[in-house]
Amino acid sequence: MSINRKAAIAAYKERKTIAGIFVVRCAASGEAWVGQAPNLETIQNRIWFSLRQGSHTCRSLQAAWTTHGEAGLTFAECERLDDEDSAYVRNALLKERLLHWRTELKAEMI
Repeated sequence: MSINRKAAIAAYKERKTIAGIFVVRCAASGEAWVGQAPNLETIQNRIWFSLRQGSHTCRSLQAAWTTHGEAGLTFAECERLDDEDSAYVRNALLKERLLHWRTELKAEMI
């Protein structure tokens, strides 16, 4: 393995992830879904992949995708959390903020 590859792998493992709350909206139906993610930068790809496969666990979101397609849904960040060393504190804060945004946006949880 080359030194550059080893350095790239080490850098990937050490990168900071940004946890937070996100929303998926369907303009046609007016529906919204909120979720929490330990890494906001990768969550949309994960959700879109499962929707394309027809295997997303949120049935109403999957139904909106099936009816309106990818172009009918939008993804947006609601809130980024400050970097937190403790996973317990981060998870508790994510849960608290998820409930806030669910109420604020009158949205279902993903």
